[in-house]
Amino acid sequence: MLLENRVALVTGAGSGIGRAVALAYAREGCHVLLLGRRVGFLEESYDRILEEGGRASIVPLDLETDLGRVPELVATIHRRHGRLDILVNNAAQLGDMVPLESFRPPIWEMVLRVNLTAPYFLTRELLPLLRQSPSASVINVISGVAMHGRAYWGAYAASKAALLNLTQTWSAELCESSVRINAVNPGGTATAMRARAFPGEDPAELPTPESIVPVFLYLASDHSRLRRGENLEAREWCHWRP
Repeated sequence: MLLENRVALVTGAGSGIGRAVALAYAREGCHVLLLGRRVGFLEESYDRILEEGGRASIVPLDLETDLGRVPELVATIHRRHGRLDILVNNAAQLGDMVPLESFRPPIWEMVLRVNLTAPYFLTRELLPLLRQSPSASVINVISGVAMHGRAYWGAYAASKAALLNLTQTWSAELCESSVRINAVNPGGTATAMRARAFPGEDPAELPTPESIVPVFLYLASDHSRLRRGENLEAREWCHWRP
């Protein structure tokens, strides 16, 4: 198996891209830590993994309000597994789709906290465990609006642009480390967040979360050891096989 006996933490693992990635990792032999704020959704992912013979644990944690619990999470992972091999910072909030001058400050702060501060804080706190892995991979999920700002995408676009910059900066700082950090742009994907952003769009015309999983498998595996600080377009990797 591609990820046999490895340990992965996937945020936003209760639905959409996070769930698809978590299921794919479990099928490849990984013990997946399912992090999210909606326990019922996490339980659905957990049950599916166990039905398929995989291994998983549920980590109920709201990245907007519960970042203070991250040190406790680190201690639990250390006690149970001794290391972390893969971290996927996938969870995100869309926020308001309005002109910047109309953006509500509390929503701005919430989006930045979930989309940018949480990936930074999780990565920082989990680095000691990632360094215990001989080949650790951090994957930050960004967006096309990270490269080109778009009207009415406000805090979401700003947070994803900052997350891409954070990926590149941290990768440069860890260039001599066994920990590599890269970004993935999923592109338009049939998820609940996409439906909120484009309510008139037919989701049947979009790639499914499952179809873009190969790039996440690639970056989690030893095949990507030389990839550092890059932004990979998920659609270009849909046919990748180890």
